[in-house]
Amino acid sequence: MKNKFLISLLFLTTLAFAQKATFKIKYSEQLAVFVFLQNLSENYPENVFKTEFQKSKYNTEKFRTIISNFDKLNIYYSYPFDEYPFGSKKTMQTEDLVKKNLIETNNLTEFKLRSIGFIPSKTLSDFAESIVEFTPIYNELIYNPNKEKFEKQVEEITKYSNEHTIENYFQIGLLFYNSGWDNSIPFEIAFYPLPNSQGFTAQAFCNNFISAVQTDLKSHKDLFSVMLHETYHIIYDEQSLAVKTDIDRYFKENKSKCSNYAYQLMNEALATALGNGYVYGKLDGQIDSGDWYNKKYINLMAKQIYPLVTAYIDQKKPMDKNFIDNYISLYETNFPEWINELNNIMSYRYVLTENAEDINAIRKLYRYRSRTEEEYEITKSSIEKMKKTSLTKVIIISKNNSEKIKLLKSEFTELKNWKVNANQEFANKILLDDKSQLIVLNQKNSTIEELFKLIK
Repeated sequence: MKNKFLISLLFLTTLAFAQKATFKIKYSEQLAVFVFLQNLSENYPENVFKTEFQKSKYNTEKFRTIISNFDKLNIYYSYPFDEYPFGSKKTMQTEDLVKKNLIETNNLTEFKLRSIGFIPSKTLSDFAESIVEFTPIYNELIYNPNKEKFEKQVEEITKYSNEHTIENYFQIGLLFYNSGWDNSIPFEIAFYPLPNSQGFTAQAFCNNFISAVQTDLKSHKDLFSVMLHETYHIIYDEQSLAVKTDIDRYFKENKSKCSNYAYQLMNEALATALGNGYVYGKLDGQIDSGDWYNKKYINLMAKQIYPLVTAYIDQKKPMDKNFIDNYISLYETNFPEWINELNNIMSYRYVLTENAEDINAIRKLYRYRSRTEEEYEITKSSIEKMKKTSLTKVIIISKNNSEKIKLLKSEFTELKNWKVNANQEFANKILLDDKSQLIVLNQKNSTIEELFKLIK
């Protein structure tokens, strides 16, 4: 208890945000152990946590069983905000609430009291017991060997934040996105050590930001540009229903055939232009000449819209219809081919199939997923549900082909004069009136991979 109290005193730092809202920086042992356990799962790729555990004395049947059982606990539920335009507001994930409660409570009893209700009580109890079992293991293998370096890093991060008045960039984001924030609600920022690593991870949700910090971190401007990038996602998500409805209308009223896929890309493109472009440039004194994001479409679009974004920031103007129209124009003028590139449009996909293996095959082909939905039946009801979204629509027909093709022709007016042979394999891509792509694969003997190669 004494050790935990000292850690809390050392790491709890409050940064003034616009003289009202605050950022609270802390180390959360509970969150760190949760992340540690997640990374030990056999479903996770090789990582420093798994390496340290596997060579330790704790790599026994007892603890491997706990890891396996922990991995099977279902803490992954979600609920949408249906009154908002489709895709404009993030679906709430209970995993985020679990992490939020781990950060914001002082012990597992408080955590369970706050979390009961949206996680089944038995699952919650098993979850907490696993955290208890692995807390001393985590401390021995990860935290204690890196404690001195990690504490120094957090001190330097806090100092850097104060010296560069990082809070100003939050206010800039609020104005640009035409968003708002209740200043009585602080941001809770939780760091945890990531030894023997050249990079770091970051995530933002609710009123939280979490990040692993390499113990030999050299560039604080990198950390804060990523931190602001993730924070801008929250600010975008917290736009009012009226603002989001207006933005959705601006995109739908725009005549460009690229408007839908420009819309799909906007959240990441804006956060990258602001965080990795504008914030990084201000902190470093010059714009980063390298890639701002490791995905081609996000990186190139962020750089393309950077002058437009900075012009609005300099003029202290919120994004408006004129901004949206210019944004779409930049997309269409510079990247008109993107609406036909599978690596782009398959990032936002809705898949209907009657074969579960098709989903796995698509995931292997197109690993990056920004927003996805899937169902395992092709019916009038499932098609109508799909049509309500602006995602790329993928329908894989492998049973009762003639009947299913007839159903598609009746449901999609764009297929009214569609001439295809149900007895022959084909892969068709059609741009629908809602400016989303419809991909229909008629499968007989070929694999999903082979059929996708047929798409022109």
